[in-house]
Amino acid sequence: MSFLSETLARVKPSPTVAVTAKARDLKAAGADVIGLGAGEPDFDTPDTIKAAAIAAINAGKTKYTAPDGIPELKEAICKKFARENGLDYKPSQVSVSTGGKQVLYNALMATMNPGDEVIIPAPYWVSYPDMVLLAGGTPVIVEAPLEAGFKLTPDQLEDAITPRTKWLIFNSPSNPTGAGYTRAELQALTDVLMRHPQVWVMTDDMYEHLVYDGFEFHTPAQIEPGLYERTLTCNGVSKAYAMTGWRIGYAAGPEPLIAAMRKIQSQSTTNPSSISQWAAVEALNGPQDFLAPNNALFRRRRDLVVSMLNAAEGLSCPVPDGAFYVYPSIAGCIGKTTPKGTTLTNDEDFATALLEEEGVAVVFGAAFGLSPNFRVSYATSDEALTEACHRIQRFCAALR
Repeated sequence: MSFLSETLARVKPSPTVAVTAKARDLKAAGADVIGLGAGEPDFDTPDTIKAAAIAAINAGKTKYTAPDGIPELKEAICKKFARENGLDYKPSQVSVSTGGKQVLYNALMATMNPGDEVIIPAPYWVSYPDMVLLAGGTPVIVEAPLEAGFKLTPDQLEDAITPRTKWLIFNSPSNPTGAGYTRAELQALTDVLMRHPQVWVMTDDMYEHLVYDGFEFHTPAQIEPGLYERTLTCNGVSKAYAMTGWRIGYAAGPEPLIAAMRKIQSQSTTNPSSISQWAAVEALNGPQDFLAPNNALFRRRRDLVVSMLNAAEGLSCPVPDGAFYVYPSIAGCIGKTTPKGTTLTNDEDFATALLEEEGVAVVFGAAFGLSPNFRVSYATSDEALTEACHRIQRFCAALR
């Protein structure tokens, strides 16, 4: 319709949300569908966090708060950054939003001008390029293939930077691949950034606590103090604390940027849920003892899925360092035909046929900017994962 914004035509709906919704609709219609699309832990929110929310309700803490967070939560976030990341922030340098996505969106809306470029390594989380486009900027996609461990190299970063580059969006461990950057790899990237003072860094550290096999998490401003004044360090409680529906994300950075983000938020959503904020205070300040057993469970599921997918004909699945995703290549399946006559010309064909013919919902790789692959979220039960992987093996074995 002609009255809709031209900007809207530049973006597309979230493919991960679409896949999850399609799987849910098929299940509701009686189909036997296993959904591996949602990036959401199947654990319940810890009882101490739920109790804090209930206590906040009973204490009448149900009114508007400051637009970008209550003082108690900002203090908890500052303590978290100091304790876990060696980063010193004041509450005036902290912004709290309705989920991690809004943090990134606010920052882009507050800083982008037409023609500004944002470097985004691919595979990327599906929303990064579209948020840049909504903010009037230009996404610059740099492919980091399987052969490079799905990681951006210093030479690639150097080559991608132009006088118009405003941001690098950096996500480790990564959604969709689970790839994590070592300290040395991160240092090599920050060395490049130190040569280009116009480039700011937006980190997405949402999977910080979900790492395996002794992998040590680091964030850019921690590795290179010289980047502190041009880094927005973003995180949230959704994944590690199993609080996806509570919608609390946060970031810390230079005060002028935080103030600009506050202005954007004050004219859009205003404050995040007061109850969710009090729950997040408990998440960050309270017991952390559930993290290790949850990670052990995720690691077991990772190993199960990697082993079963590598046993499927035509698939190649690397072992991720963190998060709860795998991103197998389907290069060996391209050009083949399914038993129902669908020729697989790309990874979207593969994902569609897998859902329609075997009842397994995954997200196709083109949605994340790198093909031919698909993403599996292993944040679900061992039983569902085992059955889904058996179906994927059967699907691949039947291709001709």
